[in-house]
Amino acid sequence: MREITVAIAGLGSRGRDAYARFIEEQPGKVKVTAAADLSDARMSEAAATFGIPAENCFQTADEMLKADKLADLMFVCTPDDNHYDTAIKALKKGYHLLLEKPVATSEAHCIEIARVAKECDRHVLVCHVLRYSPFYAKVKEVIASGKIGDVVTINALEAVGYYHQAHSFVRGKWRDAAESSPMILAKCCHDLDILIWLMDARIKSLSSYGSLFYFKAENAPEGAAERCLDGCSAKEHCPYDAEKIYITGELAGIRYGHTSWPVDVLARPVTEENIRKALETGPYGRCVFKCDNDVVDHQVVNMEFEGGMTAHLTMSGFTPEIYRTIEVMGTRGMIEGDMRTNIVKTTVFGHPPEEENMSVVIGGQAGHGGGDARMFDDLLELVSGGGGAALTSIDNSIESHLASFAAERSRLNGGMPEVFTEADS
Repeated sequence: MREITVAIAGLGSRGRDAYARFIEEQPGKVKVTAAADLSDARMSEAAATFGIPAENCFQTADEMLKADKLADLMFVCTPDDNHYDTAIKALKKGYHLLLEKPVATSEAHCIEIARVAKECDRHVLVCHVLRYSPFYAKVKEVIASGKIGDVVTINALEAVGYYHQAHSFVRGKWRDAAESSPMILAKCCHDLDILIWLMDARIKSLSSYGSLFYFKAENAPEGAAERCLDGCSAKEHCPYDAEKIYITGELAGIRYGHTSWPVDVLARPVTEENIRKALETGPYGRCVFKCDNDVVDHQVVNMEFEGGMTAHLTMSGFTPEIYRTIEVMGTRGMIEGDMRTNIVKTTVFGHPPEEENMSVVIGGQAGHGGGDARMFDDLLELVSGGGGAALTSIDNSIESHLASFAAERSRLNGGMPEVFTEADS
């Protein structure tokens, strides 16, 4: 396979750490030739790491796209509301794309990106990495084997995690639907994509309920300060205290050796001094009850598929950990999976259950249960023209996005069902 050249638009947590790390691990297969980011520090770090010449270092994706084509492939890791403009210009410039989800923040823009990709004969691989994880690959394999008969219904849980909810959807970049996207799209287009993939059928109709239940001013405890480090008298008993989450807490705190997400979003280099300074002045140090957030903190989606099958998805910010679970109920058996353990249990009716631990398959591969690394390998093969087809496509990804937009409309309309037509496919 020939060496693939890459231009990175956006050096945030995904562009800088997740994908850039895979590039470092595959010398001779892929080379970064250009990058763009608003942060001079991040840009300088990337230039030094990958040997990017000064003339190929840009402040914005738009500036980079005004230059001649600089690579085979562009990673679009810019903010959600910038995806459409960057993707369209990059496709027309001749780049293949690795496009962070969501594809775009409106249905029309999602559909237009897919259209332009076909018109320009370019590959667009959206980061629906869960399809590539050994965990969901095993669930798909068991369904295809016929062991549990025909699938009748699926229950799925997206356990967001209390500190992830506070970090991303209360204090962080995805707190405001107008500035980013509805949470069901930003967080759960992954999960809706998986449900569509496992069902191997189109959604016929859906309904959805949810709200911003807890993270609002009227729920602030007595004595709560505007910022967690401003002498907050509610600090001791508040699990959302920013100092606990980013500095002293076991799950993500720097004192327990955590230096990647979410702490690296606050400051680089990641030191306790820098993190503390960020909490004193930046958005991540604000009281969770006194932010400018408007996205939901819990939501459910009920789906009917063509053929009569049903599915239910629960998204909740009120869980102690970040994980996903799934239950697939068929006419002859059931599959149960939990990504905390990576165990997939299959029970054929009348027989003892069989368990498979997918952690053995994942090994040391990090990121979405090993899905990130596998997707990256598939992408390189696709762009190199080495043959084979990816597990997903821009058209597949659009289906889950249309479902996300429909779920948000239903939620805003008190659970009014949304019916899909042939024109939606």
